[in-house]
Amino acid sequence: MSHAPSSPPHLPSSAKGSISAFRKVPRTGVIYVTTEASRLGFRPGVEDGEDGWCNLGQGQPETGPLPGSPPRCEAVSIAGDDQEYAPVAGLWELREAIADFYNRTYRRGMPSQYSAENVAVSGGGRAALTRAAASLGQINLGHFLPDYTAYEELLDIFRLFSPIPIVLEGERGYSFSVGDLRREILNRGLSALLLSNPCNPTGKHVRGEELAAWVHTARELDCTLLMDEFYSHYVYGLGDEAPMESAARYVEDVDHDPVVIFDGLTKNWRYPGWRVTWTVGPREVIEAVASAGSFLDGGGSKPMQRAAAQLLDAEPTLAETHAIHRSFSHKREILLNGLRKLGVTIDVEPEGTFYVWGSVANLPEGLNDGHSFFRAALGQRVIVVPGEFFDVNPGKRRANRPSRFRHHVRFSFGPSEEVLVRALARLTRMVSDYRR
Repeated sequence: MSHAPSSPPHLPSSAKGSISAFRKVPRTGVIYVTTEASRLGFRPGVEDGEDGWCNLGQGQPETGPLPGSPPRCEAVSIAGDDQEYAPVAGLWELREAIADFYNRTYRRGMPSQYSAENVAVSGGGRAALTRAAASLGQINLGHFLPDYTAYEELLDIFRLFSPIPIVLEGERGYSFSVGDLRREILNRGLSALLLSNPCNPTGKHVRGEELAAWVHTARELDCTLLMDEFYSHYVYGLGDEAPMESAARYVEDVDHDPVVIFDGLTKNWRYPGWRVTWTVGPREVIEAVASAGSFLDGGGSKPMQRAAAQLLDAEPTLAETHAIHRSFSHKREILLNGLRKLGVTIDVEPEGTFYVWGSVANLPEGLNDGHSFFRAALGQRVIVVPGEFFDVNPGKRRANRPSRFRHHVRFSFGPSEEVLVRALARLTRMVSDYRR
């Protein structure tokens, strides 16, 4: 059963006309669950000790020091001209630093190299994605189910392109082969494909030779890959080397291959509050998204962009990535083991991100669907995200049909290890009480 947010208070007739022009915009998954928790006393960013809330619904990593990580930036200087607007496409020095990061990390020795003109900077991940969506023409745009909750409104608000859902099956471990990719592009007439890689929420990761084949297929069939790589440093199972993977590694010509990448400081550098993100792709695409940004958002923060350029240096970035890998790999195992003991079924162990995607269908009645589990967990001061939010359904074209993911829940291991352990203890008590 779906639990919608409670209705706003009744408005007097004199007030109704003043807001009748606005539609009701639904809250995305994380916003919805934290809003519901706030009704019960949760306050984002407020730590209140052993009895405090455990937010396993959060979409951000812990932002404090990690063992082996570089010192966290705790102060930003503001120069005189930083009081002015930044260019819509971003500060040139930051755009150069981002291009250099991709060339140094993924494109050593390759003849085609990214330049500042291949980069646009935005004030947040949604801003970057919205700029790209606003720049698309009258095309068929493929997207996967399940995928990032915020894609739903993004795919609905711009009406030039037609969003085409592509269903991934849990029974296949949410895999999608190069052959599958080719068939979808040809059979559905796709001109572009939007995906998070690694995938939020499943953690499925297209990597190595498989990712190279995806880029090759996109190039051959002229289908643009819109690659949301915000979790590309949270990659597991690649050995001891710093796990960093990007489609940029497999691009042949940076100005002609149809590959557009979105990333930023939000997850991979663990500075979500800075709201500094970027788009990397062919110059023609960057010109288009910058033009869209001029009327959508006007550009990002100038002081934060200037400070961000220093964070992209090779040595601290490598140290930060190693620290993330060590800490989050350990937390991943804690959460996987704890959820399995609860009776949660894991379709596929996450190969990336800091989420575990699990089915609660085998839990006792009252906990065996995502919304019921979410509501019961709130009673334990634990926040999770029901799986239905990831059943991306722009325009609600599949209305009145039960979601394929109604028995799933997304659990985050973004919080600290201490919070994870505390949350699992509370969920264990909750499940035990229902089994009595």
